Amino acid sequence: MRNVERTSPLAVLAAAAMGIAIGLVVQFGLTGRGASPFVPPASLAVSLVILAGVLIGFGIRLHRQVRHRPGAVNPFHAVRLLVTARAGQLVGGLFGGFGIGLLLSLTGRSVPAPTATWLPMAAVVGGGVVLVICAAIAEHLCRVPPGDDDAEEDPGIGPERGPVDQTAFRQH
Repeated sequence: MRNVERTSPLAVLAAAAMGIAIGLVVQFGLTGRGASPFVPPASLAVSLVILAGVLIGFGIRLHRQVRHRPGAVNPFHAVRLLVTARAGQLVGGLFGGFGIGLLLSLTGRSVPAPTATWLPMAAVVGGGVVLVICAAIAEHLCRVPPGDDDAEEDPGIGPERGPVDQTAFRQH
């Protein structure tokens, strides 16, 4: 798990670009039909922030377990948290971009939009940014310190190690 690379910022930017495009298409589609602009519910921004808090909480808990009792960490829990943190970065980028796309569609209007229209859109952008940052921190907290595999390796074992030699399959 040490050699696993972090989530690429380009992937997060690509998700944000897709979100911007989706937000613009939604708003232009509604405007073309003569409907009012889409205003996301406040619960969307709140949900993104709550998800960010949960990721940080689990990341800190896992990091403390690794620091205090390295053998007591469930590797499946660590991998699940890592995958969730990576998905959180992409989801945060997507929803943040969606909020930006919604806001961008309002900038071209001759009459400024009321605060009740653009404030929830800005909150979604903020929630997406918070989720991306917290998910990146949680991903960083999932790192396992080096040295576990090197200390247990026997010089008599050849390079072809089977699944029995992996940590998840060892019998203690």
